[in-house]
Amino acid sequence: MYPDAHCALHHENALQLLIATILSAQCTDVRVNMVTPALFARYPDASAFALADPRELETLIQSTGFFRNKARNIIACCRKIVDEHGGKVPSTLEELVPLPGVGRKTANVVLGDAFDTPGITVDTHVGRLSRRLGLTTLTDAEKVERELMKLLPRKDWTVFSHRMIFHGRQVCGARKPNCAGCALNDLCPKIGVDV
Repeated sequence: MYPDAHCALHHENALQLLIATILSAQCTDVRVNMVTPALFARYPDASAFALADPRELETLIQSTGFFRNKARNIIACCRKIVDEHGGKVPSTLEELVPLPGVGRKTANVVLGDAFDTPGITVDTHVGRLSRRLGLTTLTDAEKVERELMKLLPRKDWTVFSHRMIFHGRQVCGARKPNCAGCALNDLCPKIGVDV
């Protein structure tokens, strides 16, 4: 259904993807993609973000919501990248997760799309669809991730996440899933859907 599924956040390198993913919390990818061109022009590398004036950064990212917290995390994250990783975004889950503003979801996005290291990104769409399709009964994102890892070949983890996100956005919405227009209609147990 989604042969061209990909990361919807526009980026040219691992740092840009990391920053865009931090900004995407409680915000649409469309909005993030509107904000990031000016942001990345102003702050071209981790050192520039690490030295950013918080108020200026807040102004640039304000429309993404929770901008004070996001600005604080971006600056702290980039300081740690500069101080502990020589200004380069680390390429392992163990190094990414401790960075301010970064959890497993963000780390898996960066690993999968910037470093080609397979990872399952459990966002709201992946979690919801995994339960709706009967792939898991769990709600904790890390536990859902681990269950899906057992079900899927490792090489497919990243693209599976993108496909689930595309499907959640285009067909299987939270409030009003389009079951009649879904290619999985005959296979889906529709768990939690009022039919």
